[in-house]
Amino acid sequence: MRILLGVPGGIAAYKAVELARLAVKAGHSVRVIQTPASLRFVGRASFAAITGAPVLASEFEDDPANGSWPGEAPGAHTPISHLALIERADIYVVAPATANTLARLAAGSADDLVSTSALAATCPVVLAPAMNGLMWSNSATVENVLTLKSRGFHVLEPEEGQLASHGEAGKGRLVEPDAILHSVEMLSAQSRELDGVEVLVTAGGTREPIDGVRFIGNRSSGRMGFAVAEAAAQRGASVTLIAANSGLPCPLGVELVEVGTAAELSAATETAFETADVLVMAAAVADFRPVMPVGGKIDKSAGVPLLTLEPVDDILKGLASKRASGQTLIGFAAEHGPSTERARGKLESKNLDMVVYNDISDEAIGFDSPVNQVTLITPQGETQLPLASKRVIADGIIDAVLALRSLGS
Repeated sequence: MRILLGVPGGIAAYKAVELARLAVKAGHSVRVIQTPASLRFVGRASFAAITGAPVLASEFEDDPANGSWPGEAPGAHTPISHLALIERADIYVVAPATANTLARLAAGSADDLVSTSALAATCPVVLAPAMNGLMWSNSATVENVLTLKSRGFHVLEPEEGQLASHGEAGKGRLVEPDAILHSVEMLSAQSRELDGVEVLVTAGGTREPIDGVRFIGNRSSGRMGFAVAEAAAQRGASVTLIAANSGLPCPLGVELVEVGTAAELSAATETAFETADVLVMAAAVADFRPVMPVGGKIDKSAGVPLLTLEPVDDILKGLASKRASGQTLIGFAAEHGPSTERARGKLESKNLDMVVYNDISDEAIGFDSPVNQVTLITPQGETQLPLASKRVIADGIIDAVLALRSLGS
C-alpha cells in the first residue's frame, strides 16, 4: 500500500516518525510531506532515512524522485509536486492534524503542501488530530471536525491523557502510531458487504446516580461494542455508536454519541433506531436505579441512607416491539455460568434475531478483557466462536449478521 503521510507543525510530530517506521516495517511504501512549521519539531532527515525517499516541505520545490515511490525507478520528468504524490497514493494520513490544519481543511484552504494534497486527494484521507484539550473542545474545532466528517474525511479522535503542556491532561492526545496504522490498514482492506446499511451499536455501561458523586453502575468497558462498530464500518456500513461511560477512542469512520444514564441511552437509541437497518445492543444497561437521587452529596455522618430502587425499562425489548420490516436486532447476554438457557429465553421473549452469549464467570473473558469467547444463538441454532480478541469476535458477529440478513431477504 502507498501511504502518503502529511506532517503539520505540532509537538506530536515526533510520533509521526514512529508511524512512518511502523508502516515501512509492515511492508508499506511511504512518502512524507511536511509543512514548514513542522520542520521546527522534526527534520526531513529522520523521515528520509526511515522511508528511503526524499521529503518535500513546499509545493514550490522539485521532487528528486520525480513523483516515484520507494522501490520504483524515478520518473522521467519533474511533476507538479502537490499532485504527483497524492494522485498515486492509496491513502493519505495527516498526523498530527493540528487545530489550525483542521480549520484550513474545513475552509478549503490550500496554502501549503499538506493542505493542497488534501484538496487534490481522490483516495481516503485520514486525519489524526492532536492539540490542547481546550482547543479540541472549542466550538470552532468541533464544527470543523463535523464539517470534515460530512465531506468524507476519516477522523481518528484524540485520546485522553497527558498533553504537551507541563502538568496538563485531557482529551487531545494523538492516537498512538500503532493504532493509527491499524486503522489505516483496516480502512484500506475493508470489504463492502454492508454498503448502504445503517448499523446502530450501543456499548459501555450506564451509571444511575445515587447523588451528585455516587452511582450504581457496572464494570462494562465497552470494548466489545466498540469492536463491533469498527468491524461494521470496515465492511462499508454507516455506523452510529452510542457509548455509555467509555473512554475508548472512537473507531475510524464511526459517528460517536456519548451518554451516561439508562434514560439517556434509551432516548439516543430510540432516535437513531428509526433509520437503522441493524441494531447491536452491546451496552450493559442497569436493571435498577434509585428512585430519588440527591442533587448534592449525601453526608455520611447522617448514617447509612436507605435507597429505594425502581426497575429500568427494557430498552431492547421496547425497540423490538416497534421494529420495522427488514430490521435486524442483536442482543447480548452476559450470564454467570455456562448454560445458554437464559440467553435463548431472551432471544424468544424479546423477539430478537440473535443473542450473543458469554460466560462472565470465566475471568479470562470477563469485563474489560481484551479477549472473548461467545456463543451466537439464533432461531436456527447455536454457533460458538472460539477464544479470540474482541476485534476477531466482532468480525464473527458481523458475519452472522450478514447471514441473518441474507436469510431474511
